[in-house]
Amino acid sequence: MAPPLSRAVRGRTPSGSAPTRAESSARWSWLRCIALLALVAPQALSAQSNNVRVTQLSDVAFGALANLGVDAVRTQSVCVFAHTANGGYRVTATGSAPNGAFALSSGATLLDYEVQWSPSAGQSTGSQLSPNAPLTGLISSATHQSCNNGPASTASLILVLRSAALSSASAGSYSGTLTLLVGPE
Repeated sequence: MAPPLSRAVRGRTPSGSAPTRAESSARWSWLRCIALLALVAPQALSAQSNNVRVTQLSDVAFGALANLGVDAVRTQSVCVFAHTANGGYRVTATGSAPNGAFALSSGATLLDYEVQWSPSAGQSTGSQLSPNAPLTGLISSATHQSCNNGPASTASLILVLRSAALSSASAGSYSGTLTLLVGPE
């Protein structure tokens, strides 16, 4: 184990003897880490000022679907606030199926769904999202963190159960989790 940094800087180990080669190497490793942190710290501090906040997001329920011959689409308008120079943000979606895939489950049975995103509120179509892949270059028009001043909402989340998947699905109660990671750009 490396000696405490304060003792290593003075050139002595806890026992008072001169440091061995391994202890000197550990001391230099510590010093290099501190030097790297000093170089990275200003960048980390500036990144902290880039805040993104999502509000008005809620659970999505498809309910009982009677007509399996048409796509089932559920949308919701949300507020995305990006405290960046231009309101820029990115969205990454991850589903609860293996490898982050977008699928609802009923026991071992999976029902695939699509996730779309639009940087405008009130939309029924948007850009197709792929699991774990960011959609970049988005701009928010929000002027307040919870959209209580300015536009009431700024983006749309669109979930689609395609008729082909519905018509071949087994009857059952399906559920899943969709995680959205929204970050500044």
